[in-house]
This record gives sequence, C-alpha cells and structure tokens, in this order.
Amino acid sequence: MSGAPTISHTRARARHAELAEIIRAHDYAYYVLARPTIADREYDRLYEELVALERSFPDLATPDSPSQRVGGAPLTQFATVRHLVPMLSLDNTYSTEDVCEFVNRVQKLLPETRLEWVVEPKVDGVAVSLRYEKGMFAVGATRGDGVIGDDITANLKTIRGVPLRIPAVQSQSSVAHDLSREPRKVKVISSPSVLEVRGEVYLTRSGFERLNSERAEAGEEPFANPRNAAAGSLKQLDPRVVAGRPLDIVLYGVARVEEGRAPESQTELLDWLQELGFKVSNPRWTCKTLDELFAAIAALDGARRDFAFETDGAVIKLNSFTQRERCGATAKAPRWAMAYKYAAEQAQTRLRAISIQVGRTGALTPVAELEPVFLAGSTISRATLHNEEELRRKDIRVGDAVTIEKAGEVIPAVVGVLREKRTGSETPFDFPRACPECSTKVSRESIVGEVGVVWRCPNPDCPARVRGRIEHWCSRGAMDIEGGGEVLAAQLVKSGLVRDVADLYGLKVEEVAALERMGEKSARNFLDGLATSKQRDLWRLIFGLGILHVGSGVAKALARRHATLDEVAAATRDQLTETEDVGPVIAESVFAWFNDPASRGLIERLRGAGLNFRSSLYAPSAAKGAFSGKTFVLTGTLPHMTREEATAQIEAHGGRVASSVSKKTDFVLAGSDPGSKLDKARRLGVAIIDEAEFLRLARL
Repeated sequence: MSGAPTISHTRARARHAELAEIIRAHDYAYYVLARPTIADREYDRLYEELVALERSFPDLATPDSPSQRVGGAPLTQFATVRHLVPMLSLDNTYSTEDVCEFVNRVQKLLPETRLEWVVEPKVDGVAVSLRYEKGMFAVGATRGDGVIGDDITANLKTIRGVPLRIPAVQSQSSVAHDLSREPRKVKVISSPSVLEVRGEVYLTRSGFERLNSERAEAGEEPFANPRNAAAGSLKQLDPRVVAGRPLDIVLYGVARVEEGRAPESQTELLDWLQELGFKVSNPRWTCKTLDELFAAIAALDGARRDFAFETDGAVIKLNSFTQRERCGATAKAPRWAMAYKYAAEQAQTRLRAISIQVGRTGALTPVAELEPVFLAGSTISRATLHNEEELRRKDIRVGDAVTIEKAGEVIPAVVGVLREKRTGSETPFDFPRACPECSTKVSRESIVGEVGVVWRCPNPDCPARVRGRIEHWCSRGAMDIEGGGEVLAAQLVKSGLVRDVADLYGLKVEEVAALERMGEKSARNFLDGLATSKQRDLWRLIFGLGILHVGSGVAKALARRHATLDEVAAATRDQLTETEDVGPVIAESVFAWFNDPASRGLIERLRGAGLNFRSSLYAPSAAKGAFSGKTFVLTGTLPHMTREEATAQIEAHGGRVASSVSKKTDFVLAGSDPGSKLDKARRLGVAIIDEAEFLRLARL
C-alpha cells in the first residue's frame, strides 16, 4: 500500500489492527527470543503498509502502534514520577564469606523452612521501572531516589525490547525456562489492569564500541563504559537521539500487580514476563544449597564474557515471594537478595603526571601519565581521567599511588587513589583555565543531554586544533590522503606552511621535501594524494571539515539528502532536522558552522582549489534502492572491487556497511581469505554472498 488507500475507515482500522499484531509478534521473535521468523524485506513491507494506513487515517497512530518507536519531539525537561512501590537497591559484596552469612541470616529469619535461591546475571546498566495500565505501556521512569524518578517514557518507547502493549494471556502455555532447555507447561496469569515491572536498560558491548567510535569521529568525548553510555542515552531530552542508540533491556522484577493474580516465585515471574512479551534474565540457576549457589556463581563467571552485555556480578534472590515478604526489607535494600560482585582485573601503579590533550574541537581532556604496568593482556602507561569533575571527585593528585582497570574492559581508567600510601609529597592538579597550546582562555560548556562539563579552547587557530583538523582531514575515513598522519600534520603546522585544510592544496614539492624525515619521493606521494582527494565524494568532505557532532554517518545522511555542499550550507535549522539521524543539537552545530564567516571563506578556498562539491549519494529515490534498509558486512579480498568501491555501491543503493556481524546483518559480502566474520555469519544464519551475487542484486 504505497499510496492513499481507497478503503473505508472501518476496513482500514481492521487491517491496521491485524498488521500491528503481526508486527508485534515478529518484534517479539526478533528482539526478545532472538529467533527471527520473517525476512527483513517482508517485515519492511508490512511496516510500510501500516505507516501508509496511519498517514491516511491519523487516528490509527495510537500510542501502542509499532510506528511510535522512532522518537517524538524533544522535551524541554523531564517530569517526575512517583513509583507505586519504592525502588530499593541491593546490598553488594565481593566476599564468599558474606554470601554465607547472608544465607545463614535469611535462614534464621525463616527457621525450619527449606530455602530455594535463584541466581541471575547482574546486568551493568541503568535500573528502570515500567508501568502498564490496562495492558498499555503508560509510564517509564528511572530509579531516582527510590521513591521519585524521572519520567523517561518517550525514551524507553524507542527500545524494541519494551513492549508497547502486553496481551491478555489466560490459558496455560508451553514456555522455555531458558534457551537451553525443552519447553514445559507453566501456570500463566492473565495480564492485570496495572502492572509495574522493574528491569535494567543496557548497551551491548558491540554497540558501545560503535557508539564511542562515532563520538570520536564527531569530536565528542567518548563514554567511559557501557553503563555510562546507557545512562547518558536515557538522559537525552530528544527521543530521536535515543532511538539511534543501541539500547536494550532485561526485566527481572515486579513491583505491583492489580486486578490479576500475581506470580508466586521468581522462576514463575520470569516465565510469565516472557509470556507477556518481555525479555528476561537468561541464563539463570535455581539452587537449594550453598554448594549449588557457589557453583552457579562460578558458572556465571565463566560464561559472562560471552554475553552481549556487561555483567559485573551475580544476583542471589529467594525464589518464593511468600518467603520474601516474611524477610522484609531495610530502608535501603531487601533482606532476601544480595549481589555478589566479581573482582575486576585491576593493577596498582603510580601517577607520574597529568597532561592535557587538546582535540580538534578544542576539548581539553586530562590524561594520566603512569608508571607502566601490565593489565588485561597489555602494558598500560596512560589512562583517561575524563574531565575536571572526575579529578575533583576522586581527589586524584600527581604522585598518588592509584588503582587502574579497563573500564568496561575497553578503556584504561583510574578508578581510585590509595590514600594510605600518600607521603605528603603529592600535589593537587590545577586544571588549566588557559589552553596549554595557545594560551587562549578556555570556556566551560555543559555536555548536552548528559551529566558533566567540558573545557574547550575557543581559538580556531590553536596549533593543537589545527593539527587535529589536518590529521582528521587526511585520515582514511575522511579524505583518505596517504602520508597525512599525525607526524606530518604536526610538522606542517609547526613550520607555518599550513593553517587550515585549504592550505594543503597550495603546498609545493620542495616545501614538503624540506621537512624532517621527508624526501622528494615522499613529498610527491603526499601531493599526489592531495590531488586525488579533490575528487572524493561530498560526504567525505563534510566529515573531513570536522564539524562538531558530525561523524561519518551524519555526513552520509546529509549527502544523501543534499546534492551539493552549497545546498547543505544554505539549509535552515528546520530543513537540517528533516535529515535522517540529525536532531536539533546536530542541526544547530551544522547551521552555525556554515554560517560562520571563517567557514564560508574556507569553503570558497576549497572551491578555488578544485575540490568536488557534488554528492554521488544524492538520490531522492535512494530509499527505494536495491539495498534500502539493508546492512552489509565485508570480509576478505574481492576479485574486482576494493572494499571502498563495494561500500560506495552499497550506500548508493540505499544500504549501509557495518564493521561486525550481528543478528541485524542482512548480508556478508565475502571474498578470498575471509576472517572470523564469515564463521560468525554462518553461526547466525546470515546470508553470505560473493561479488558476482552482490553485483546481480545491485542491478535488481
């Protein structure tokens, strides 16, 4: 149904209801069970038909429609929500002795009672509460102070694992206790009039790496770990930004059930929640003895590194809800549950100095210069300190003995100071109020939609910023100029030959050859690379300009919507926000950059140097291309195409290229000598094609 339907409102409503149910069922199979039951192309056809009906009959776009996950208009601030039941936290321990004491303490509260325990992964995410009223998702909130949290309903609706409506289940059903066991009959309770459930929103490991890569491309500070990334995402005031973050959710608890019979145990609850369409904790173990408890904790520790999410511990809970009520709770935590946290791999070393890095956007980032120490398979000599607030909060001083770990097993970070080892010679670090590169007074900026601030050098001619812009312009992801790395960029700026990227195109062979470690041959190769870069596609030029918040993905989106750089430069804020992946913050950044006189002057100089300002990605019909909405992963060497050429073909036909294989990958394009991506594609059942099949599909 691509155009306006010629059916009556009554028939449209019936068809819309049918489509919504079908799409919800497929969403449940894909996002909750990880068992897709339909090809993406067929799913897209159903979804497009549903959206077409809603365009013709707007009243059909109800809050529980599958179309309502894209994210609505930005909020000005979060409202507050009072939880129906307080959200308590858990007592934590790293000690097996504490676990023994906990079990004995519960046994004393419940004398002469056989206890059964459930062990689940402790997902390292953000605790949230979801409230359903008459089966409809009504309110979603953060923990807050445990009594009142922030209303993040609009943001939670963008997460596919959050059902917008739960069914009224009334019969018995066969469900799997976990994915490794055969289905079994369980008692199923019909959905209540009010249901408030608790869970954890998290960012996948692969999603975290991709998000940080995109933030680095856009000149933004990377997140320290997946939990911070999830928290920062949920604090966004623009749901459209949240919709672009790879968030997921797992549900593990219930707070209130009204007008319906509630489950009687944790195992029954998890089965029931899964039957209602929620994603729940897996794997999980039931245990009756301390030996079984510790065996489950050890089994979880051995398996957790293969999970898609970060987990830093095991949650131990009484299975019986009746026994839980008898145990009660303190003001902070339930007496019937505890979190056993696994010790992170850490190392101790000494903080020799704190240096300040100035990035191409002017952001000042403190870096810990450490005595080298071996940690998690590599020697660490530097670690991030994130920002000034982090230094103050942890009271980190030069000369301190510190503990470091790889936050989220990715980024080395200083996690604590060994104050007992202080000698008095340690010195607090005074965060500079002037740029260490150019001495310009720095300005303090809040990080939009997130917690924290960044100090930024506002001087566009700061040598560090110029070096960063030159290096970024020459990088493989941008204009791909061979030889234009960090060392050459530093020399070009230091010598005064280059002040901005346009100056690169006026360089002479003898000028470059005279630089340290550069001969005539190297100089000619670099200049040849500059000449070749003049024909690069528009999206590379936009990305290479280093506009704040504009990564390669946004640059491609702009190039798909606008035929030339001049069209991008002339776009209004509202026109920019109509571009895919461009929200108000990015639109403001792009608009401000192109309306700055210095930027306009740079564009004219690039035009004069003969650079290409036209987009090969621009095609009003690109959304209908052969690869529309499809995700490809490339591996191995293709017989007649480079990876860059294949990527360009995919994007020109409406598709996108990802770096790793996942359930959402549509095709793996494989050449000779493929790597582990091919094996993973086979395990996941992803379609594998060669170059010939790829070209055939492109011509369809």
